[in-house]
Amino acid sequence: MHGLLIFNFLFALIVNLFQNLPVEVQEYEPDSGYYTNSVLDNRIKTVQLYKEGWNLSYPVIKLNSDEKLILQFDLLDNQIESYDYTFIHCDKDWNRSDIFNNTYLEGFPDNQIEDVRPSFNTTVNYTHYKIIFPNDRIRFTLSGNYIVCVYPYGKPDKPVLIQQFVITENGAGINISTHRPRMTDADNARQQVDFTITLTGLNIIDPYRNIYSFILQNGRWGNAKKNLRPDLFGNNEVKYNSLSEKNIFNGGNEFRYFDIKSIRYQSEFIKRIDFLSPYYHVYLFPSENRESKPYFYWQDFNGKYYIASQEGRDSETDADYVNVYFTLHSKYKVAGGKMYVSGNLNNWAFDDNNLMIYNPLLEQYECTMLLKQGWYNYEYVFLADGDKEGTATKFEGSHYETENDYLVIVYYRNPRERYDRVIGSVTANTLNRISY
Repeated sequence: MHGLLIFNFLFALIVNLFQNLPVEVQEYEPDSGYYTNSVLDNRIKTVQLYKEGWNLSYPVIKLNSDEKLILQFDLLDNQIESYDYTFIHCDKDWNRSDIFNNTYLEGFPDNQIEDVRPSFNTTVNYTHYKIIFPNDRIRFTLSGNYIVCVYPYGKPDKPVLIQQFVITENGAGINISTHRPRMTDADNARQQVDFTITLTGLNIIDPYRNIYSFILQNGRWGNAKKNLRPDLFGNNEVKYNSLSEKNIFNGGNEFRYFDIKSIRYQSEFIKRIDFLSPYYHVYLFPSENRESKPYFYWQDFNGKYYIASQEGRDSETDADYVNVYFTLHSKYKVAGGKMYVSGNLNNWAFDDNNLMIYNPLLEQYECTMLLKQGWYNYEYVFLADGDKEGTATKFEGSHYETENDYLVIVYYRNPRERYDRVIGSVTANTLNRISY
């Protein structure tokens, strides 16, 4: 027993050492084509991009409207640093568009982040940054895919973070239907997304060649159904209701969750809370394997998180950072790939921050993540060697009843133009079947 305690102590010590490595800034070339959500400085944490007024919304706004987006992030450092930001227009596949920035931007292309505030009364010192856009310095003149790029003052070629967002027109109405796949009545693990696009005020001669649709499950680009061509066109309507696999997703399971808005008491799924300077350490109860268990509904955030601090007044600067310990029982290490703690808590990415290490002595996967106080959703994902999407079915299971959001984005490429327009988008939820 003493040997086991010593092993656990040493393992936790090693994890903490890795979490306090020196500053690492990855190289990123802004002109190198394909973009994705990226955090390129290991001091940058809790990156959130959402529509103003709703922290759990997806980063999609309408062109020439009053809608705005909010980008927030923290710099974990004792010193305040100055950051600028800029925007880049992208095509439907997130490659840089072949147009100049004065074609899609009006105002100053590069601006300084002015809303900068230090943390208050926290064990981990950080600086909180916030941008609201469009603003009086910059506005967008074209629809499409965009990235916001944040970089240190005077170093536009060394961004610290990149985030994707979409600006859409009102050129199309979209009606979505989600249901169990029609190909077989025995398919109880997946969900099919059918939708109809009604074109308004657009003279599109050949929609089969010039309209492309994307479907995102819970806002993820990594496993999106991309570049879908219409199945039918007539009476100014474009229909997607194929019996193929192109619009079918694994239903997955309801996300696991935990609540760390307070570090004074242990909420559901919290085993214990310790303090070992400079961090609080939150240990979750070991997670069970849900692969073979029946479906059970509970309300979740569909993989998102919400920052909150019960002991503070302003969660943006009063919420503390804590080490959260995840454990997942597995009698054997899964061959052919790696396990990750997945969700928006790590931008849906697969990297060292959310990689799980197998502990053969305790027969479990383990991971430690430094997270800001709040409510969190997560799941366990197996990433096979050579794969980029990952699958959550191995330890989570998959059910057609699972509540999910589906975001449909419709692109139109006019042969006479040099960029991809977004002519419409809509989000629907499988639970209420109501589009909004």
